[in-house]
Amino acid sequence: MTAPHPRYRRAMAIPVGMAMATALAFLPNVTASAADAPVSAEADATSLSYVVNVRPGHGVPGQVKKAIAEAGGTIVTSYDKIGVIVVHSANPDFAKILRTVRGVDSAGNTRNAPLPAQSTTDIGTPKVLSAAEAGAAEAAEGQDPLEPLQWDLPAIKADKAHEKTLGSSKVTVAVIDTGVDDTHPDIAPNFDREASVNCVTGKPDTTDGAWRPGATESPHGTHVAGEIAAAKNGVGMTGVAPGVKVSGIKVSTTAGYFYTEAVVCGFMWAATHGVDVTNNSYYTDPWYFNCKDDPDQKALVDAVSRASQYAERKGAVNVAAAGNENYDFAADEITDPVSPNDATPTERVVDPSECLDIPTQLPGVVTVAATGAKGIKSSFSNHGLGVVDIAAPGGDSTRFQTPAPPATSGLILGTLPGGKWGYMAGTSMASPHVAGVAALIKSTYPYAPPALVKALLYAEADATPCTDPYDIDGDGKVDAVCEGTKNRNGFYGWGTADALDAVTK
Repeated sequence: MTAPHPRYRRAMAIPVGMAMATALAFLPNVTASAADAPVSAEADATSLSYVVNVRPGHGVPGQVKKAIAEAGGTIVTSYDKIGVIVVHSANPDFAKILRTVRGVDSAGNTRNAPLPAQSTTDIGTPKVLSAAEAGAAEAAEGQDPLEPLQWDLPAIKADKAHEKTLGSSKVTVAVIDTGVDDTHPDIAPNFDREASVNCVTGKPDTTDGAWRPGATESPHGTHVAGEIAAAKNGVGMTGVAPGVKVSGIKVSTTAGYFYTEAVVCGFMWAATHGVDVTNNSYYTDPWYFNCKDDPDQKALVDAVSRASQYAERKGAVNVAAAGNENYDFAADEITDPVSPNDATPTERVVDPSECLDIPTQLPGVVTVAATGAKGIKSSFSNHGLGVVDIAAPGGDSTRFQTPAPPATSGLILGTLPGGKWGYMAGTSMASPHVAGVAALIKSTYPYAPPALVKALLYAEADATPCTDPYDIDGDGKVDAVCEGTKNRNGFYGWGTADALDAVTK
């Protein structure tokens, strides 16, 4: 079987060395995995998970409930507000049968691997900041110790914005991701426990600490959380919005898969727990692109669309990473070689206007492309006129974009589980910068609805013209084509995020 390819918006596999992490004497004596409670799928080895979509707001219709049982299904939970039912069944024809039932809008399996997914993988190890690197950083007065290494903050004028506001503790950004280590000294001061949960099975698990990543799980969500809201507390680094709250909504399996039922649960939890911004640095497995002419994939699009739109109606701005394949989402066709990533992928050619990367391409979602230390589109960042809304620092290889001193790495510094800090790169790192700016806007204009927050985010972005020709590696060949104008184009959308203008104009 082809090796699995789970997809949070993977940190780029830029070769980096490993080093010993900085130790903190006052780090709380709690490990990231101490309360990582495993959640039973309550299914046998041949069961799959399904979503059944019905009319929102009316509960599960009697005939649908009966049909689910007769087809060998067990209801795990239902989100009546949006009409999404999560079901487990070992019947391979379950979805096909349910699609014939009166009252069912769509139904489909969310995975190919039996519950739980029997696969393991890694995202590529982040470069952990060494004690020597940390000690070499010379912070100016008012800066956190590692802030001189964060070239990304001045790139979006976040350092200047902090002179105006650090953000409000009444604003919460939810990190829908691999889990957040809330014991980290840069995260603990700003952590919102009430808005945190484990959604991996599709049903909320509120066990204390269930939102944390296990010791062998990805540090991705913890890194993202620090980028957004690492406290300005004289320790470590500084987040884009260091005065706001951050929560962890864990939606990835131990193997690193973000399945539909978990993502739906994540958005619904955010919607009902006062979250102002969600960050989504992943795509919903197992399909990179979900084609609406396939009944199973259509059901997944329907379910996640309903959930994300409900979260927005309840006040959340949803921000998502564009992805790291240098795809042009405005192209007529894209070759997808990795789907389904929990089985044997079959290379297929898709139309990205009909086959959607979710939640990235869903209506209302703020889609973020990545830039490097020189302000140019990162070598890996997906792009596309009309799809990318805004750009922000996501890092790049120093071979392509080298930061100005004192910063030494072209990657993005963030928090890592266990009280560490380290570097990662990807559109996964760009999205939280925009989520942080959105949180600063919401802090400045607390009654602004999502539409206004997004309008301000785009209006105050720094217009960034196309990089033309785009030959990032300097080999004389064009590596990507940018379409559009200075004020809106496929590389940078409405421009590069500007935290200062967002809170002062």
